[in-house]
Amino acid sequence: MTDHASYAGPPAEGARPAGGARPAGAPSPAPEADQARESLLAVRREVGKAVVGQDAAVTGMIIALLARGHVLLEGVPGVAKTLLVRSVAAALSVETKRVQFTPDLMPGDITGSLVYDARSSDFAFRPGPVFTNLLLADEINRTPPKTQSSLLEAMEERQVSVDGQPRALPDPFLVAATQNPVEYEGTYPLPEAQLDRFLLKVTVPLPQREHELEVLQRHAAGFDPRDLRAAGVQAVAGPADLAAGATAVRQVQVSPEVAAYIVDIARATRQSPSLSLGVSPRGATALLATSRAWAWLNGRAFVTPDDVKALVHSTLAHRLSLRPEAELEGIGVGSVLDSAVGSVPVPR
Repeated sequence: MTDHASYAGPPAEGARPAGGARPAGAPSPAPEADQARESLLAVRREVGKAVVGQDAAVTGMIIALLARGHVLLEGVPGVAKTLLVRSVAAALSVETKRVQFTPDLMPGDITGSLVYDARSSDFAFRPGPVFTNLLLADEINRTPPKTQSSLLEAMEERQVSVDGQPRALPDPFLVAATQNPVEYEGTYPLPEAQLDRFLLKVTVPLPQREHELEVLQRHAAGFDPRDLRAAGVQAVAGPADLAAGATAVRQVQVSPEVAAYIVDIARATRQSPSLSLGVSPRGATALLATSRAWAWLNGRAFVTPDDVKALVHSTLAHRLSLRPEAELEGIGVGSVLDSAVGSVPVPR
């Protein structure tokens, strides 16, 4: 089975990539953008009231929302992936719905379907759970490809088509899909075309000892993961902050040298003898988008090479496929990607 390695996510809050001065003519951030940034950074603090030690995963979800992408969360059962998504939605004051993917799940169970209404003697559309702001697709690899693919239009076009009629999804819209990295029996691995639709793949790791101890202490004190309000999680940001942030991210400058750096990294993966599939132009575009969002969250109006390096694993690793002989030799996607990045000169 192809090993799609992943990275633990962007650096923690407060980290500031080094390198690069403000380019001449770089726009100064607007006051509303500054306020949006502060509100979105406060989301991590609110989520921390319910979920301990997962700042990187929260940051990944915020970056995806700013860049209008989607997130694949990978972690063993019991690391609070579902609670993480629910807490982010509560802190952002957006609607969230959860779908447990199973082998008998049908596409209409996600997108919605036409239902006969006896009162009007006509068919009426009943929206599925995809009509929400933050959709948790739990264990997405446990449902057949036909149902998996029902999400593709929603993820790419932000609409679903039922009976030939397109229906727009709410804005913002993010799919946070989870999968278990250690249990493959009865699963349907996501094809490369669908993996490529996820902007980021973020590993939700097992907590460190001090974090796990804090989790137990919270539960001993009466913490109920089903009651986020009692845990003190409050809405500190909203759709308006996401919209202002997304607008500001699109204004973050990317110099020709940094753009060439991203392209050269993508091309280096295509030339790697260990890979059967390198990064596509869509992957390079995704790295550009995530790097801009990370730069903006760090208070800069321009992208540095360090921004690119900070997001390269979580943005690109899941888009790569190892050759069978490389897998037999125990080579990992992460090390191959590190070699590709290391082979590209860093712009000064």
